[in-house]
Amino acid sequence: MRQLAVTFIIILCIAFGLLLFLVMLDLPAPHVHLAVQVNEKLAESGVIHPVTAVLLNFRGYDTLLEVVVLFVALTAMLTQAKGRNLQHITTKPCSVPMQIEVLQWLTRVVVPLAIMVAGYLLWAGAYRAGGAFQAAAVLAAASVLLRLASMLHTTGLPGPASRIGLLAGLLFFFAVAAAGTITRQQGSLLQYPDDWAGLLILFIEAGLTFSLGLILARTFLTLADDDDTRGTER
Repeated sequence: MRQLAVTFIIILCIAFGLLLFLVMLDLPAPHVHLAVQVNEKLAESGVIHPVTAVLLNFRGYDTLLEVVVLFVALTAMLTQAKGRNLQHITTKPCSVPMQIEVLQWLTRVVVPLAIMVAGYLLWAGAYRAGGAFQAAAVLAAASVLLRLASMLHTTGLPGPASRIGLLAGLLFFFAVAAAGTITRQQGSLLQYPDDWAGLLILFIEAGLTFSLGLILARTFLTLADDDDTRGTER
C-alpha cells in the first residue's frame, strides 16, 4: 500500500511538472523589458550594480523572504536535533592524526584569507558581482574547513549568543523595512530614502553576511553533530 502511494505521488508530481511546462510554453511574449527599467532606475537605487539594486532595493522583499526560508529551514533542523537529545552531546577535542596536521596548517592560512575575501565580496557587491550571499558562503566554507580540520568544536544546539547572531541580520532587515514603510508616504516595503539608499543597503548586506554565514555554517555543523551522535549510538 505504501509503495502504491509513493508511486501515485511520483506520477502526480511528473504530471504537474509537465502541466507547468506546457503552460509556460503557452505564455504570451512579455511586453515589459525589465533590464531597461532597471537601468533607468539604477541611479536611484543607491548602488551601481544592477543585480544588487534588484535584490536589495527594487525587489528587496524577495530577498527578505529568502533569508526567512533559510532561517526556518535551520530552525527545523535544530528542532529535529533537539528531539535526538543532541544538546547533551559535546564534541570535544581529540587527538589529531599526523595526516591532519598539514590540513590544519593550510586551514590557518586559508581562513584569514577567506575572511578578507568575504569582506571584499561584501564591499564590492554595490559595484560588481558579489554581495551578502556570496560573502556568507565564503565564511560558511571557512567554518566547514575548520571543522574538517578538527579546529572547530561545537556543543550541540547553539547558545544564546549564537541565536542572536543567527537572527541579527534578519531582524535588522525587518527593522529597515518597517522604518521605510512608516516614514515614506507611499508606504512601500523596503523603499529607501534616495540619500540613504546606498548606506542602508551596505548595512543590510553586512548584517546578512554575518547571519547567513552563521546559518549556513550551523546547518553543516548540525548535520555533522547528528552524524557524530549516530556514530556514538552505534
